[in-house]
Amino acid sequence: MSTDPAVGLVRSLVENMRRIGDDWAALAMVLEFGGGQLSGSYGYAYSEDGAPAATSARPTLIEPAVNAYLESSFPPEDARPVKMLVQFDRATGNYEITFEDTDATRWQVTPATLGTIRDDLRPRFA
Repeated sequence: MSTDPAVGLVRSLVENMRRIGDDWAALAMVLEFGGGQLSGSYGYAYSEDGAPAATSARPTLIEPAVNAYLESSFPPEDARPVKMLVQFDRATGNYEITFEDTDATRWQVTPATLGTIRDDLRPRFA
């Protein structure tokens, strides 16, 4: 089993996705932070045919893995991001983690973004 904090983070998200069964091919999860603490998560699981299904992970269950990853990525004196996007392709095992340092509205699901956000968050690895 890997001790890489990034792998632990992805594994934690996969194990704690809510309302989604085991029939998915890719995952995009947004993690939100308030006051330096994990405050919520939301995202989409994508089926083999690309259909998205909304999902989330309970913050209290993923927080240890999130904190371990952040501690490995940021010195204690640095500010934490306001959001993180974690994308994962189940078939290849590829993943990407993107930080948003200042814009708390990035990746936000609103009536204006509802038609595009699912596709915007979809993992696409070269």
